[in-house]
Amino acid sequence: MKAHVHYEAAFENYLRTRGVPFVVVDEVRRAAFREARLRSFDFIVYGAAGTNWLVDVKGRRWAPRRNPARPAWENWVTQEDLDGLAQWEQVFGEGFCGLLVFAYELFPGADPPPEIVHVFRQRRYVFAAVPRDQYQRCARVRSPKWGTVNMPTAEFARHVRPVAELL
Repeated sequence: MKAHVHYEAAFENYLRTRGVPFVVVDEVRRAAFREARLRSFDFIVYGAAGTNWLVDVKGRRWAPRRNPARPAWENWVTQEDLDGLAQWEQVFGEGFCGLLVFAYELFPGADPPPEIVHVFRQRRYVFAAVPRDQYQRCARVRSPKWGTVNMPTAEFARHVRPVAELL
């Protein structure tokens, strides 16, 4: 986790205020895997339902569009992000699953249900999550040049959940 990244700091605050057990992944102290070419993730979150999550936080902005009926569900990630999470799942073994947490910073005009809004340092966020395996099954290439993929909006809406439902 990078403390200077406000999306990650907001998610850490979200976990703390809800009493969810977690460990921040310190990228500097990954000495045991120094030779591995694995993309890092941000948190290990211990779920109440028995699943432990290897969380990669993806910060996105949620701003209104010209057509307010269409939500701004930007959900792209790199293929490297997905591959790295899949490899970390193997390293950690049974009981650990990759989880993409999209930390949407809300801008004026974006008004989701108040029960899913988290306020941190005078900014508003919604944390939406998709397990890595579900995301990977539905992902489509977005940009071959940049190595990015995304879920089509309808698929994303079908699979995404408020993060609280998975913790």
